[in-house]
Amino acid sequence: MPNRIKRWFFDQMAAWCVLFRRRDMALEYYGKMLELDPGDTLALASIAFQTAQQGRKREALAAFDRLLAVQPRDAEAHFNRGFLLQELNDRDGAVAAFERAIALNPDHDRAHYGLALSLISARRLEEALIPLRRNTKLQPMSPYGWYQLARVQHELGRTEEAQQVLDHLARFEPKIARQLERETGLSASTLS
Repeated sequence: MPNRIKRWFFDQMAAWCVLFRRRDMALEYYGKMLELDPGDTLALASIAFQTAQQGRKREALAAFDRLLAVQPRDAEAHFNRGFLLQELNDRDGAVAAFERAIALNPDHDRAHYGLALSLISARRLEEALIPLRRNTKLQPMSPYGWYQLARVQHELGRTEEAQQVLDHLARFEPKIARQLERETGLSASTLS
């Protein structure tokens, strides 16, 4: 059987295994794809993602590093690497990975949000405002960036700015706005 057909077969089998939540079997098929082509970026990315889904964060991180050795301009891989580093409490590594993802794709809204969370975790609140503002611009209807933006502004003592964000958030996500009210002591003008 020619390698191209084998690769297609292994890819299809891996997809079915993922569908039926048989990640170990899927990883075996992705491994067979790598035997055919050690630089197969789909197989490398899939191994990294499936390993992360299994909670094996350090192995997944190594798999993303292997993918990035082959495809260094993959913004999504840098983002996923940052996410794993964030979960492993490597704030500086996470910040660097998210910044690299953003450098490769300035409109990567989740990388901006991840960068902000890592900066907040490192208590670099003033720096966190920039990626939070960018995230809310890229995802104006997602409450998470707005919520974090208001919290950071409130913590920095910028009560008026935090109030404006709270009022904005209350217009489209009242549940999150109420949580923010409880946490900050502010009151949204549009909530009863």
